Amino acid sequence: MVTGSKRGGIDLRRSIRRISERYTILYVLLGLFIILSVAVDSFFTIRNITNVLRQVSMVAIMSVGMFFVLVGAGIDLSAGATVGFTGIFFADLIVNKGVNPYLAILLTIVLGALIGLMNGLLVSYARLLPFIATVGTMSIAQGLALIWTNSYPVLDLPSSIEFLGRGYLFGLPFPIYVVIVVYIIAFIVTEKTVYGRFLFASGGNDEAAYLSGINVRKVRCISYIVCSVTVAISSIILCGRLDSAQPTNGSEWGFDAITACVLGGTSMSGGKGQVLGVLLGAIFVGILTNGMTLLNVNSNMQTVVRGVVLVIAVGFDVVRSRRAARG
Repeated sequence: MVTGSKRGGIDLRRSIRRISERYTILYVLLGLFIILSVAVDSFFTIRNITNVLRQVSMVAIMSVGMFFVLVGAGIDLSAGATVGFTGIFFADLIVNKGVNPYLAILLTIVLGALIGLMNGLLVSYARLLPFIATVGTMSIAQGLALIWTNSYPVLDLPSSIEFLGRGYLFGLPFPIYVVIVVYIIAFIVTEKTVYGRFLFASGGNDEAAYLSGINVRKVRCISYIVCSVTVAISSIILCGRLDSAQPTNGSEWGFDAITACVLGGTSMSGGKGQVLGVLLGAIFVGILTNGMTLLNVNSNMQTVVRGVVLVIAVGFDVVRSRRAARG
């Protein structure tokens, strides 16, 4: 006969094991943190940690949107190019068109939603492969950003915009508060709403979801809109941080966002993932980049390393999915 205390101990061990399996990235993140703290004297300082959190914030926000798309069994390769395009749009409205900054923020988010809608319609209703549809959108966004400014940056944004990227609130960088709000909303939507359940069901088995009465096309289309909205928010913060907008800003962030999601346990095949895991994955990407910079690793080599990390993460995801399929 199993006593209450023994049953409680078994349940506790099972809970710990489930958390460990779900958030393996925690151990990897802790190991990376310890290695860099020992290897680089300037890593574990308040100034550098604050800088890391500020840098991580933009990719972390994008990663939430990518999470929605990946859970729905899609992918958005246009995210990086959309950062540059929406940033140029935002900065140009303020600097060259004289638009009120608050209205410019709203219009940029609307533009992001329209880009996401285009991706969603191409994937969900035109039935193009997500890879093809979003690579096409990526090319369009890159070209428009370069044409818009003739390949020149837009400079001298007002101080009110600088606050979004550089400002502090209660001793912490302002972008951190944006991250907190975005992740709380994402957690509530994915874990507590009907849409969240429909999204996971559509990504896990779209045919079964359709037979259950779920509008799979609509669910996936919305996920692409969410993704591009988070990209627009990240681009606005980046403009504030740099006090400018470049057509090529954030070009690699889309792959960083995918890496953060997969490292955090989101399945590339759809239907599985946790918002908290995505945040931990984004922090890992940010710390890795910061550590390589402090170690004076060549920027081109940093790109290679991030690519290797993405390949390894996807490889583990494939293995995990095969094990789950075998039961």
